[in-house]
Amino acid sequence: MNVNILHKVYFLGIGGIGMSALARYFLEHGVQVSGYDKTPSEITEALEQEGAQIHFSEEPNLVPQDAELVVYTPAIPANHNEWEAVKGLGVPVLKRAQVLGLISNVQQTLAVAGTHGKTTTSSMFSHVVNTVAGSVNAFIGGVMTNYGTNHLFNENAPFTVVEADEYDRSFLHLKPKGAIITSTDADHLDIYGSSNEMISGFQAFANLVEQVVVAHEDVHVKPEQAKSISYGKQESNDYQLTNIHVDNGFQCGTVISSSKKVELRIQLPGDHNLLNATAAYALSVEMGLDANQVIEALASFKGVKRRFEVVYQNNDVIYVDDYAHHPTELKAAIQAARQFYPGKKITGIFQPHLFSRTRDFEPEFAKVLSTLDQLLLMEIYPARELPIDGITSTALLEKTTLEHKQLVQKEELLEAVKTAHPEVLMTLGAGDIDRFVKPLKELLSA
Repeated sequence: MNVNILHKVYFLGIGGIGMSALARYFLEHGVQVSGYDKTPSEITEALEQEGAQIHFSEEPNLVPQDAELVVYTPAIPANHNEWEAVKGLGVPVLKRAQVLGLISNVQQTLAVAGTHGKTTTSSMFSHVVNTVAGSVNAFIGGVMTNYGTNHLFNENAPFTVVEADEYDRSFLHLKPKGAIITSTDADHLDIYGSSNEMISGFQAFANLVEQVVVAHEDVHVKPEQAKSISYGKQESNDYQLTNIHVDNGFQCGTVISSSKKVELRIQLPGDHNLLNATAAYALSVEMGLDANQVIEALASFKGVKRRFEVVYQNNDVIYVDDYAHHPTELKAAIQAARQFYPGKKITGIFQPHLFSRTRDFEPEFAKVLSTLDQLLLMEIYPARELPIDGITSTALLEKTTLEHKQLVQKEELLEAVKTAHPEVLMTLGAGDIDRFVKPLKELLSA
């Protein structure tokens, strides 16, 4: 179908970060946009201000009968009350990923995939292209601090940058010219069943890329038709990152390639973010952008909301909010805090996301959470899942080796933080923990 001739689109789950980027795309093209989401949020409020009509109760009679397309997120449960209504419209009912594919596959698309780092890297790369090339179309799974949005649009942009989601094999709807793969660590095993099957999914994605795939040294995927480029810390890489250090608040490092030796400086902490910048630099150069301008653009990138976002800071406390919901991401976030705030006590509030993920990685979660100085553990956020027998936050807490740890209910959280007297406070997780960011900021500033 041609998505550029539509007049009215309905979204089931419009408040999701990926769904909202699509909603913005249609709004910017003059399409009437309406939709459902479970609860109001900053995203839904912004969409309403931009012209979308949104409701927050399951009301089949509110589904517009003249909608020409329904877009849904896999997070919508099968027993949702509006399913029969949207299916009865007799129009296409497509997943978010399918619609993103329809939009991007007629453009010069560059995709960023990986179980970790794809939001930061795709945002970073979008900023580079926008700065160096003058404009970009971007569909991102996070709000870019430089722009205050997850979607950028310019009719004449040379490239479209998309965050390629591996969940539910969504990225297989894309046909990019170039791509980055940051990692293929096991995740979403409820979908893939095994780590090997998930890597097969990434291999299938790489095979769809036409020109070049830039992959981290730990990613053992080789594209069938595209040029294969590696990056990482090892000398054997096409783009080697070395001499990592912190200088005057910047994370710095040297990138060595066959054509050039350059110095990268970014405003984000942690080796992992410098590796993300190396990937963005590599794909930018491979796609013909000027290397010196790319370096300047990377230094001006301010980050992504909920990716090591420093929410509040005074002489007594630093408050960082991070989306980390996998053991590898938690490890990177905590290490970055140790690196940037040496000697300070780190208090982490963690909300596990999904019963299946907690089950699949329980020992890894326990190990990395034990590297905190203090842990406030919330109940598991179920999202689309039903409880799994024996998989609880209480069981996870027991497996951690921390002396200072406790299970905290939502209504107890603010009081628990008061009692904790944190020096560095981190909210960590992908559920609804972000709803506590504003109250926590107010508490700390008071």
